[in-house]
Amino acid sequence: PQEVQAEVGSVRLVPCTDPHEQEVYAVEVYEDADGATPEEYPGEAVLTSFAEGRCLETFAGYVGTDYRDSSLFFTYLLPSPRGWQGADREADRSIVCVVTTTGEQLTSSVRQSGT
Repeated sequence: PQEVQAEVGSVRLVPCTDPHEQEVYAVEVYEDADGATPEEYPGEAVLTSFAEGRCLETFAGYVGTDYRDSSLFFTYLLPSPRGWQGADREADRSIVCVVTTTGEQLTSSVRQSGT
């Protein structure tokens, strides 16, 4: 979105051949140290730590190069407390990992690009 929002309800999907600055490369369900997804919202700090580790961990496998050697960056979307408590079928427990540029437009996927 053009404006930063406290809660993102949807994102616009575009073909990889259309100009874009971001690409989702992983969707990871949060699990605690016991491998369970808790019913109670674990808090932003816990989810941020999980997201940073998991998104970094999956970056090289998707882009084809280590994050430290890449010209790309990553960010992530976290579940909100309200989304976490949604009805069972609609509860949001996923971290969305997003690869991004420094504003330069992409016109193809970065998957296995080595950039």
